[in-house]
Amino acid sequence: MNDSGVELLAADLSTDRLHAALQDPALASMNFLNEVSGRFPEAISLAAGRPREDFYDVEDLSRYLRIFCDHLAAEKGADPETVRRTLFQYGRTKGIIHDLLARHLVRDEGIDVDPESIVVTVGCQEAMFLVLRALRRDEDDVVLSVSPGYVGLTGAARLVDMPVWPVRDDERGIDLDDLVDQIEAVRAAGKRPRAFYLVPDFANPSGASLDLEARRRLLAIAAEHDLLILEDNPYSLFQSEDGKRLPTLKALDTSRRVVYLGSLSKTCFPGARIGFVVANQHVAGAEGEFTLFADELSKIKSMLTVNTPPVAQAIAGGKLLEHDCSLVEANTREIQFYRRNLRLLLDGLSLRFPPGGNHQISWNAPSGGFFVVVTVPFIADNAALEYGAGKYGVLWTPMSHFYDGPGGEDKLRLSLSAVSPDQIEAALDRLALLFADLSGPRTSMH
Repeated sequence: MNDSGVELLAADLSTDRLHAALQDPALASMNFLNEVSGRFPEAISLAAGRPREDFYDVEDLSRYLRIFCDHLAAEKGADPETVRRTLFQYGRTKGIIHDLLARHLVRDEGIDVDPESIVVTVGCQEAMFLVLRALRRDEDDVVLSVSPGYVGLTGAARLVDMPVWPVRDDERGIDLDDLVDQIEAVRAAGKRPRAFYLVPDFANPSGASLDLEARRRLLAIAAEHDLLILEDNPYSLFQSEDGKRLPTLKALDTSRRVVYLGSLSKTCFPGARIGFVVANQHVAGAEGEFTLFADELSKIKSMLTVNTPPVAQAIAGGKLLEHDCSLVEANTREIQFYRRNLRLLLDGLSLRFPPGGNHQISWNAPSGGFFVVVTVPFIADNAALEYGAGKYGVLWTPMSHFYDGPGGEDKLRLSLSAVSPDQIEAALDRLALLFADLSGPRTSMH
């Protein structure tokens, strides 16, 4: 028996016999947040970053599948046996909708790449893992990332034993001077800076975006310091105003410095688990031959997930085809919905915490995306989250979860994507009560 009263058998394991990353807070963060949500199902969640479900219809799935099958027959010349094999068998490791994704990239993002440079993955999370696994040659390799940053990148890096070197953020999303300092610090420590990861548009968790000048300077820094950029782009469609979107880093990239990480989770639906990576860098072999970086990534994928489920790809492909491969067109309703929710959330915060008050509450004002960061005069930790969920029926995310080390203790992230306008108003009323409670003499949260 151990201290918990559990009988341990000879075949049982202990944490010191498992990979060290399993004890890392980055890997436990998502499970903790899901567990809290499960314990308080009646709480209004401003924590979940998932898409709004009202836009989904089960009947759409069969239509998307039929559209894709018709596409195989009409445009690819596939006979019924080939269509059946495409859907039911393992399929091509690099994916079966790479050509449709290439058409989407040209139409929506101004990115023109060979479809063979695209690997379709099981969500963007697998794309991150493949790239980091390929770049991590030995213990001297390091990936840099904005802090606070997406916990999925930190977790993937842990699993491939690749240190994450933090770079400060600022109001534009990245302190580019600090990026240069950190690149030099990595090299001074005898390490190799292999890549810099960021979400340049409406970042998770900060909501910040890089302006055009910063994007161009970042590409220049990458060229000067021989660094790859890992550009993660799940939110750029969801800007708060009509007008021309800023070009992605990949669209501005003229020297193949950018590895582009894409996801259909927000723009199609997360249940398909379709992500992709654009890796058109050339890899020189020992005999002078060249391959695409995408081909090297597919070797790793073949040993990890073998292939991305063809049925899921076919359904996502059908949605792409229905809208002539434009995800902007496919998300017209969603763009308007998230835009309205962002406006309601920001206006609601201003109404409840007006400028000039003594509430000590402040927040940023992103120009799109799913997230707003609020600064509060108390410790916004896991205990405060559970207390607010239980007493006031509202959920949010402590910003400390997005730091690889100390940071964000007085900040929380609010997500606007999965809630209705009425729920936003009710949640803000509950948050106002919680903030007043925790801003006074420390309340017992037990």
